[in-house]
This record gives sequence, structure tokens and C-alpha cells, in this order.
Amino acid sequence: MLLIGNGTVLTLGNSNQVIPNGGVLIQDRKIQEIGLTEDLQTRFPDAEFIDAHGKLIIPGMINTHMHLYSTFARGMDSKSKPPKSFGDILEGLWWKLDKLLSLEDVYYSGLTPLIECIKTGTTTIIDHHASPMAIKGSLFTLAKAAKEMGVRAAFCYEVSDRDGEEIAQEGIQENVDFISACQANPDPMVAGLFGLHASFTLSDQTLAECSSAAKGLDAGFHVHVAEGKEDLDDSLTKYGMRVVERLEKFDILGPKTLAIHCVHINDHEIDLLKASQTSVVHNPESNMGNAVGVTPVLKMMSKGVQVGLGTDGYTSDMFESGKVANVLQKHAAADPSVAWGEVPQMLYGNNPEIASKLFGGKFGELVEGAWADVIVVDYVPPTPLDSNNWSGHLLFGVSGRSVETTVINGRVRMLDRKLIHIDEVAIGERSRELAQGIWNRI
Repeated sequence: MLLIGNGTVLTLGNSNQVIPNGGVLIQDRKIQEIGLTEDLQTRFPDAEFIDAHGKLIIPGMINTHMHLYSTFARGMDSKSKPPKSFGDILEGLWWKLDKLLSLEDVYYSGLTPLIECIKTGTTTIIDHHASPMAIKGSLFTLAKAAKEMGVRAAFCYEVSDRDGEEIAQEGIQENVDFISACQANPDPMVAGLFGLHASFTLSDQTLAECSSAAKGLDAGFHVHVAEGKEDLDDSLTKYGMRVVERLEKFDILGPKTLAIHCVHINDHEIDLLKASQTSVVHNPESNMGNAVGVTPVLKMMSKGVQVGLGTDGYTSDMFESGKVANVLQKHAAADPSVAWGEVPQMLYGNNPEIASKLFGGKFGELVEGAWADVIVVDYVPPTPLDSNNWSGHLLFGVSGRSVETTVINGRVRMLDRKLIHIDEVAIGERSRELAQGIWNRI
């Protein structure tokens, strides 16, 4: 039994309580009770106690679109000419990098950002993976890394035709094998989705095969949708339909599917996403960095589409992604009044709902019966904090590096900024060695 107390408990969720001098009692991976620290200590004197020292106690953060494999690109000096388009970025960086990954590279490129997740209070991720020359076992390798770090994670392999039919078939099989393994041995810490790269790298035949392979698995798809204009142009030119329309044709949409980005979509496609109950994930930093455009988040949410928030591998810090989403939507709309409600809904409301569909159980709220994913944040408000204004405090006062303690599934992974049973030095050393080897080969 674990008690995190002597802090300001911000429950979030439907209960939406602010409890000064509050505590969270954890037992058997779930939250057992919320209340005043003194009362909980009196009734549960044998519980291990973590002192929050008056700081915030809140639910762990959730990243609904991540690319762990992108780690080894950090700091890499590309010798090619600067990219002029999204296609240049894919061909000049990501499609060179992913082809060089071995299973050991996959493992270490997973470990290091998972450590960053712990350090920034991100307790759950939904990852999208690619390593076309090391597909078999890649998702199991990532799941091993996540289990060792103690981060809750879902994985998929991005099927694509860009490296030939044989590799596309290997990607399909890896998705099937991993999803089947997850279903055969249910674990609230790991889940599988059926990964697709994007419409413009998938033929009709391959999309049909993926749709057929996924039918018996009861699993949703995880696919990049109209991220760059290239995806839209390809779909219109080759198939005479827009990207979301093409995905609907092959039964890719649905309540368990994640449509990532959705930058270049129109009103009809938004209606299709809504009708199919497909969730969309916005990745503001990535969209800005790749100069692909602005996802119509406000319009989608006004029409009832569930929009979550991810990072696309740009960062492990979801507080950072929330800040950027806020200013991007304001800037794009040329209206400072927008995004005050939508971004907190994406981050603290929709992301937990998306996670719940994958893993089962309750996320995003400190309430009895929810998964015990809890973080302590070094933030003492300079102005009154209450159930009506907490989002402004988190937006302007908190970043991932404010997180001091991270508990995932009832297990302490970081305490007072010290990682628990994780050899960060050794992991970092091997990660740098492997990254340098890939840089040399590129």
C-alpha cells in the first residue's frame, strides 16, 4: 500500500476536485481512496508514504501518438541539402534512418525516450514504429523496453509498400502476431494496434490485406492521415478520392482507430470521422516543424470528433505539447479567444478516453478504482487554484521537468527526481554508441 500525500490533490476528470493537504492511497495498481492526508495516515498507518511537500499531485500524462524509433535522429547532422518539402524530410531523414535500425537499435531507441517519459510525467504512450530491415520481433522488443522502464504503452508496426511487397507482408504479420499475443495474455501495461504508414505509401491491395488481417483481431488501426499535401494529392490523382474517403472504403475507420494529424481534410471527411467514431490525434510541434499546415482541431471538435494530443516523437513532454497546441490554434485562427477549452479537453479529457479504449480501466482522474498513474509536480501556485482555473495554472506554470515523482500502475519509477532501479548512465552510453554507428552508415 502506498500513500502519496501532503500535497494539493488535483483530481481532474468528472470529480474535478482540488484538495489542499490531500493524499492519494494506492493498492494493487489502482487508486483506493482520495482524501485528507492526516485522515488517510491515521487509518492506514502502515502505508508507505511519499511526501509531496505541498506540491501538486495529479494524474499521469498520456501521449496518444509517439515515435520511439525517432530517438537516434536527435542531433544528427544531415549532409544532404536542406529539405524543401515534407517529402524531402521523409526521404532524406526518416526513411534512411528506419532502414538502418537493428533490433538492438530498436530496444535502445525505445529505452531512452521512455526514461524521458518518466522524467516528464508521461505515464502512458501510444507508439507507431518502423524498422523495415528488422521487423520481426520489433514490437515485442519495444514492449520489453517499456516493461523494464515501467511505462504503460501500446505498439504497432507501420505497414508500407515503400520497401516492397515482402517487407509489407512482414509488417502485416508483426502486427497480427503482436496483437494476438496481447490478447492471449491480457496486460493493462501493454496493448497492440494495427499500424499503417499513410495512404500514399499503401496500394489498394495492401490496404485490403491489412483490413482483412485486422478483422478477426478486434483491434483498431493507427495511421497517418493527410499529414502532408502529398498524401492528399496522391489519393486524388490515383484513386479519385480524398484520404479519409479512401480509408473508409477499406474499413479502416472506426471507434478503435487513431487517425493521426488530419491536416488536409475537408468538411465531408470530418463528417466521416465523426460518423465512424474515429479518434484523431493532433501533433502541433511536428506539424509546425515539418511545415505541413494546421490541423482543423477547432472545427473537428465543434462537430463532435474526439481529438487527442500527441507529440509525434518531437518530445516526451505532454505539458509542452499542450502549450504549443494552445498557441498554434490561436495563431492560425488569428483569434486569442480560442483553444482555451479545446486543448485541456484534448489533453486531460480525450487522451484518457483514448487510452481507456486500448487498455481498459479508468485514466486521467484521481478517483477510486482508476489506474494508479500519479505524478507529483513542483508547482506552488502564486494565485488561487480551484476547480475552475486549474488548466490555466498547468498551461502557464508547469512543464515536464517540473515533475518530481512518477508512479505508474502503482509502481514508483521516479522519486524526488531520482529514477528507481533504472541505470540511466549505462543505457545512455550504449544508446550513444549505437546512434553514432547509424550516423556513420547514413
